[in-house]
Amino acid sequence: MKQQIDLNADLGEGASGENELLGLVSSASIACGFHAGDPATMSATILAAQAGGVAVGAHPSLDDRKNFGRTELPVSPKEVFALVAYQVGAFHAIAHSLGVEPQHVKPHGALYNMAARDRALADAVAHAVLAVSAQLILFAPGDSALAQAGEAIKLQVAREVFADRNYQPDGSLVARTESNALLHDAEEAAARVLRMLRDGVVCAVDGSDTALQADTVCIHGDTPDAIVFAQKLRAGLASAGIAVLSPSRS
Repeated sequence: MKQQIDLNADLGEGASGENELLGLVSSASIACGFHAGDPATMSATILAAQAGGVAVGAHPSLDDRKNFGRTELPVSPKEVFALVAYQVGAFHAIAHSLGVEPQHVKPHGALYNMAARDRALADAVAHAVLAVSAQLILFAPGDSALAQAGEAIKLQVAREVFADRNYQPDGSLVARTESNALLHDAEEAAARVLRMLRDGVVCAVDGSDTALQADTVCIHGDTPDAIVFAQKLRAGLASAGIAVLSPSRS
């Protein structure tokens, strides 16, 4: 059983209850303006996180505010590099202007899923992060192309799992277009995360156990009852003696 884990939430996206969720997580991935947010909300969310002792990171997306960055689009590695470098660079600059040191980068939505399976896109993301700062931690799923790309250029990688999403047998997330993409029972979600941390497996939608690694656990800020999910998860972690801490740089 792990002795500590990071809880992260995607914030700065305009969802209700974000300030309350900030009080329950240890890391915040903040929208950089391409799927949600703008410079003002980035600044406000960074400052709110700083006040709560929550680490901050950039949450870059495809340029697709219309679909909240959750629709896969035809993009080249060169385009992805520019998109990520632009957003992470802007976030870095705003954070530094406020006296805050960014901790991590977590691609959003479709970009995250595309980079998880496409090594060329994953390399573009990783190199864009490195171009801004070699000290940034890259959040990526398990043994994905994105995690491999980050490690190949010596970025620190934090393996991410999801408290509120269902998994396929291959370890990928069930697509949001499917009716069973989301978990709706906070108690079940908390128990699932504890099993991930204890046994290194998750029960996939076909009933099989799928191996995974967990350094950080995501709770989506726009998931219904996100606050309840976070509260139940924090209570379960506390009962198991697991501390909630942001990842430390190695």
